[in-house]
Amino acid sequence: MTVSSEIEAEIARLYHAEHWKVGTISEQLGVHEDVVRRVIGKKEPKEFPATPAVSPLIAPYQGIIGETLARYPTLRASRLFDMISDRGYGGSMRTLRRYVFGMRPRKSREAFLRLNPLIGEQSQIDWAHVGDVRMLGGGTRPLWLFILVLSWSRAMWGEFCFDLTVHSLLRSLTRAARYFGGVTRQWLFDNPKIVVLERYGNAARFHPLLLQLASGLCVQPRLCSPRRGNEKGRVERKIRFLRDRFLAGREIHSVEQGNQELLTFIGRIAHQQRHPEFHERTVADCLREEQERLLAIPDPLPCTDLIIPVAVDKTAFVRFETNVYSVPPDFVEQTLTLAADDQTVRVLHGTELVAEHPRSFDRKQKIEDPRHRAELIRRKPSAAPSVKRDTLRAACPGIDVLFERWVEAGRNVGSMSALTHRLLDLYGPEVFSQAITETLSRGIHDPGAIGVLCDKYRRANAQPVPINVPLGDHIPDREVVPHDMGGYDAED
Repeated sequence: MTVSSEIEAEIARLYHAEHWKVGTISEQLGVHEDVVRRVIGKKEPKEFPATPAVSPLIAPYQGIIGETLARYPTLRASRLFDMISDRGYGGSMRTLRRYVFGMRPRKSREAFLRLNPLIGEQSQIDWAHVGDVRMLGGGTRPLWLFILVLSWSRAMWGEFCFDLTVHSLLRSLTRAARYFGGVTRQWLFDNPKIVVLERYGNAARFHPLLLQLASGLCVQPRLCSPRRGNEKGRVERKIRFLRDRFLAGREIHSVEQGNQELLTFIGRIAHQQRHPEFHERTVADCLREEQERLLAIPDPLPCTDLIIPVAVDKTAFVRFETNVYSVPPDFVEQTLTLAADDQTVRVLHGTELVAEHPRSFDRKQKIEDPRHRAELIRRKPSAAPSVKRDTLRAACPGIDVLFERWVEAGRNVGSMSALTHRLLDLYGPEVFSQAITETLSRGIHDPGAIGVLCDKYRRANAQPVPINVPLGDHIPDREVVPHDMGGYDAED
C-alpha cells in the first residue's frame, strides 16, 4: 500500500519525535501497520527473543512457571502473575509477559492427508441454514438446505427442507439415491444427533432408523473425525459454491419453488463445470462414468414416513405437531395410525386409509376435508329432532343452509332455532321467508340480522308493527307443523 509523502512525513514525526507506537499511528492515521513499519524502517514487527534473558526477579519462580505451562500451555500470563505474586514476586506484569512469551510451548503445525476416494465409493452429506421463510399463518420457519456430493465425480443433489429430523434425513437420502440411480458404498456424515446418538472416540452409536435404511440400501454410514474439515471438504466447498452462485441475491418463498430452481441450477450450471482433477471433462461426464459403479437401489425404496399412533378427539380431529387434521366422524375417540412425510399426512385405520391432507409446516392451523364437515353437519340435526326446526323448514325449505352455518360457527343450534322461530311467529311466513332468502344470499347467520331484515320487508309490505301477545297460563301453547291441506277437499 502506498501513501502520500505528507502521510509518510507525519508517520516519521509521530514515531521519532512524539514516540508513538506503531499500532497507535496505524489506528489514528487509518493506515496498515506494515505501512508504518516501512516508513520508519522496520520491516518486521518486533518480537521477543526466543530465549529471553532471565530477569533476577523471575529467576526464583522459573520452576513453578515452567511446571504450570507444561500442564496448562494456554494459561494466561495474568493468571501466572497472580500465582507468583502470592509467593512473593515483586516484578511487573510486562517483565513476566516477556518471559512467558519465550517459554510458552509452541503448537506444531499439522499436515493433512489429501483424500482420494475410489469411484462410486463415498458420498459426503451436510446441511446449511439459508434463512427463514414466512408462513401463511404469519410466523416464520427456518429453512435448511440438504446437500449430498459424490466424492469422485463431484456431482451433487440437494433439496430445501423445514425440519432437521431423522425422517427428513431419510427422505433426502432416498430421493438422492433415486436422482443418481444408485448409491455409493459409504455415507460420510458430520456428527449431528440425528445421525449419531453417542460417540466416544472412534466408538459411535448410530440412530437405529438410519441404520435400518443403510441396511436396506447396503450402505455403510461413517463419521468424519471431530474438527477435521479436510475429511468432507468436497461437500463444504459445494455449500460455499451454492451460497455464492445460487443463493446470493435469490429469494426463496417456498420449498417447492426453491427445489425446482435448485435442480435447474444443478443441471445447467453446477454439473457443466470442469472437474477439478480431470480438467478435460465436466462433472456431468464424470457422473455418467460413476453411475455405472453405484450400487443398485431396491424397488420400491424403503419407507421413510413418520408413523405414530394418534387419538381422535370429540370434534373428529387428530393433532400432529401443533396442527389438527380432520377425520370422518365415524372414528371419534378412537386411536388411529398417522403416517406423515414432508408433503402429506395420512390417517389409517389398520391398513384402510380414512383421511389424507397436505402437510402444513405452519403453527396452530386447522386442516379440514369439506367432506368430513359435511358428514358431521348431516348427522347433527338428525341427532336431536326439533319441532321448532321442522316448523322453520315448513315455512322456508332452504333454511337448512342456515343450520349448517350455525354448526360451522360453533353456535348452539337449539337456541338459534328458538330465536329464529320467534321471528316467524311475529312477522308471519311471508315476511320471514323473504328475510331468510336474503340472509342466505348474503352469507350471514345471526338472528339479530334476520330480525332487521324481517322488519325491512314488513315495512315494504306495509304491514303493522308486530306485537307479542302473551297468553295466560290457562291457555296451553302447542307447536303445530303446517301440512298440505289440499287433500281435505277431495270427495270420497
